[in-house]
Amino acid sequence: MINNFLIINCIGKDDKLGLRINKDFFIHNLSKKENKSDFLVYEIKKFLNSHKVKLDKHFSVIVNQGPGSFSGTRISLAVARGLEISKNIRLYGYKNTDLVEFDQENIEKLLNNNLTEKKLIKPIYLS
Repeated sequence: MINNFLIINCIGKDDKLGLRINKDFFIHNLSKKENKSDFLVYEIKKFLNSHKVKLDKHFSVIVNQGPGSFSGTRISLAVARGLEISKNIRLYGYKNTDLVEFDQENIEKLLNNNLTEKKLIKPIYLS
């Protein structure tokens, strides 16, 4: 069961981070002006620190595997994989088409319908 998690939706359009901690849900919109490779880790760290999140084996990261922009998808997957390795957290992926809208209700449906995958990484890119 996925309880506390960070969800990364960084595929080139309407990029967002979502965070569920103790049944509270928060969304952070990412700036389109910044280069993702330069600021994604900083934005995630700032977002997690602002909500006093402790990354441990009971925390999960869910990352959008596409379809989407090549660089945005690769960067978000690399950051998620780095968190998995360094903090011993669980990593899941989902397809962009499985999440109708980035809000708590639709993310709960995604999790309840087992649309997340543990076997990463099979990103889907747009040409």
